[in-house]
Amino acid sequence: MNLSELQTPALVVDATAFEHNLRAMSEALPGARLRPHVKAHKSTALAARQAAAGHRTFCCATVREMEGMAAAGFGDDLLLANETLDARRLGGLDARVTVAVDSEETVRAAVAGGVREVLIDVNVGLPRCGVAPEAAGKLADAARFAGLEVRGVMGYEGHVVGLPDRTLREQLTKECMERLIQAHELVGGDVISAGGTGTYDINTWANEIQAGSYVLMDTAYGHLDLPFRNALTILATVISVSAGHAVADAGLKAMGMDHGNPSIEGAEVWFVADEHTVFAPTEPVKAGDRIRIVPGHVDPTVAYHERMNVVRGDTVEDLWEVDLRGW
Repeated sequence: MNLSELQTPALVVDATAFEHNLRAMSEALPGARLRPHVKAHKSTALAARQAAAGHRTFCCATVREMEGMAAAGFGDDLLLANETLDARRLGGLDARVTVAVDSEETVRAAVAGGVREVLIDVNVGLPRCGVAPEAAGKLADAARFAGLEVRGVMGYEGHVVGLPDRTLREQLTKECMERLIQAHELVGGDVISAGGTGTYDINTWANEIQAGSYVLMDTAYGHLDLPFRNALTILATVISVSAGHAVADAGLKAMGMDHGNPSIEGAEVWFVADEHTVFAPTEPVKAGDRIRIVPGHVDPTVAYHERMNVVRGDTVEDLWEVDLRGW
């Protein structure tokens, strides 16, 4: 199929950029140093390429992702890097399953669901999930008393990974990881899991990095000093042209907007509506032209689509189902 034959809006992955990203991360964090986060792409077909590049341990954000990865044969070491109060679908998976816990309630849920291994999730500065560092040891004791194996700790410096100033990213990552190491000394175990695409080469404290966006990238991460290329775009069609602006047929229902506006090469994006992206092109466009939109945030963007079209030049050479959608 030719790119021009796709119905728009369509999710497109540039094969050359994607392959570059795989190589760059494999060289930087080989083997178990990287635990790719599948929430960024929600595709077992893409995960297979990551596994072939040497990364066979994965982390997930939802029970559905865990189930799909196990069913696809990627169950060597799966981490649900998120709290759940209903682990019943996890205990019976044909996989090594580890779950993040941050309270006695999540510990009890892991036990009730038949999960055998956990990580203590530590609040390292992002006000989301996680136990206070000084309370991590007590929770680990409770988990062990309940019959669970505590593999170690995890903590996500999510408020740091997207900061444009690298010096500030380095400073705040250090502060976050000092909290995580404090917790690890109380908890024990072999695993110190943390990090993301924006700190993959800064976070030297963690022994596994949970980066996910690197493989596809987006506008937000594209502003940082990273060696990864924008592989993911939304193919859209120009449907209206007026004096000074044009409109494409991809809007809020086709892309994540929580990290800000998408970008279009050679244009200024004015705003995004339900079904439309309104932009001011620097060169004339006409109705029927195809354009590429780089979304602001890769994770929710992919989750809006059923498939990714893998292209090389103008040829669609593969189709990857977004088969890990849902919960």
